[in-house]
Amino acid sequence: MKKDDVPQDNSKSYQGQNKLLYAVDDSGHYQGVKSSGWEIESFATQLAVDDLNEQTAQALEQALHGEISPLAYHMLARRFDIATLAGASGFFQWQIKRHLRPAIFAKLSDKNINRYCDTLKISRDALLSLPSQ
Repeated sequence: MKKDDVPQDNSKSYQGQNKLLYAVDDSGHYQGVKSSGWEIESFATQLAVDDLNEQTAQALEQALHGEISPLAYHMLARRFDIATLAGASGFFQWQIKRHLRPAIFAKLSDKNINRYCDTLKISRDALLSLPSQ
């Protein structure tokens, strides 16, 4: 992309900030250029955020009905998936999948609950409960 073609669409998702992009200047060299956003990128970001919000709402509903553990809701509410939570917490993915089952989650040791609390940056009480709708 040429330096003069860097989008400056004042994207809402940038919240008044700028993003550094690299573009080619007139002499053919790469140069850092600030961008205030791009409509297409903003649209794609909003779709992704809406999808994550929908997944979080579904997890809350399922957790309230006892179909999944509160961990599932809190994981999604903090924008983790199983793979990223595994990487951040030190649990294996298969362990986290088991912990998403209410009966297994209810039997977790204090040590394991604390690992999740530390990773998700929430209190024990918050992890063990769900927000009211």
